Amino acid sequence: MKLGIVSAIFDQSNFEEMIDIVAEKGLDCVEVACWPVEKAIRRYAGVSHIDVTNLNEQTAQKITDYAASKNVEISALAYYPNPLDEDLQKRQAAIDHLYRLIDAADLMGIHLVTTFIGRMQSKSLSENFTEMVRVWKPILKYAEEKNVRIAIENCPMLFTEDEWPGGQNLMTTPAIWREVFKRLDSPMLGLNYDPSHFVWQQIDYIAPLYEFKDKLFHVHYKDIKLYAEKLKDVGVMATPLNYMSPKLPGLGDVNWASYVSALTDIGFDGYSCIEIEDKAFEKNYEDVKKSVTLSTKYLRNFVL
Repeated sequence: MKLGIVSAIFDQSNFEEMIDIVAEKGLDCVEVACWPVEKAIRRYAGVSHIDVTNLNEQTAQKITDYAASKNVEISALAYYPNPLDEDLQKRQAAIDHLYRLIDAADLMGIHLVTTFIGRMQSKSLSENFTEMVRVWKPILKYAEEKNVRIAIENCPMLFTEDEWPGGQNLMTTPAIWREVFKRLDSPMLGLNYDPSHFVWQQIDYIAPLYEFKDKLFHVHYKDIKLYAEKLKDVGVMATPLNYMSPKLPGLGDVNWASYVSALTDIGFDGYSCIEIEDKAFEKNYEDVKKSVTLSTKYLRNFVL
């Protein structure tokens, strides 16, 4: 198992500077943020450490060579939009960029893209499943032709008022995963597993690792802290950020020993990346780097 980090937290660094930091922290790999080069549309989004729109063979080789020179592997190319957006212009822009990531992953020999499956926020689950098949079958066919796997993170994306009522990502529960994998039966489609999203949904985050072990393409380390007194006041129907906060691994409610133990049980030996979204470590860029040091030191107790 290789320990790395999601590069979105290094939004003040270019690719080379980001790789230097990852190497200095003693990490093995990095999930590289590859959003379109434009203003960020939400927190931790819009970061572009690789401009896949203008990528060519020479640039791709330069990027992979630089990472290799620092003994850092690129675990995946990351882009987390809503490919089922009800605004068809936004939807098409997301889909078009996903195709660019698939091309870039193929060109760079990385063969993994991490993303969301998307969701129509105002439509029913059954309507979403139907539309998902229509939108995603061509994407997966193209991914199969390029031999690029696609790992979907299980984040509901309903943290802000504009993401309600339904959120912006279908892949939120094991029950939904079963239906998605049945309808989109492709060896290229799998999971980017993040246990923190199950904590606040009150879902067992250990058992699905065993059931979906063959679909684990990539895993995350992000912690969540639930505030019981706040939850009593607002209830589970409130936007989740009203009763929980993302935290560094070891500072929240995930039992990381149990999580990594389960990963070793199933023989997972792939890429596992720290995802930092802890506002307590955002006073300045040095504070951000400190959060990486602390997270790495903690997780090296489990992942060597």
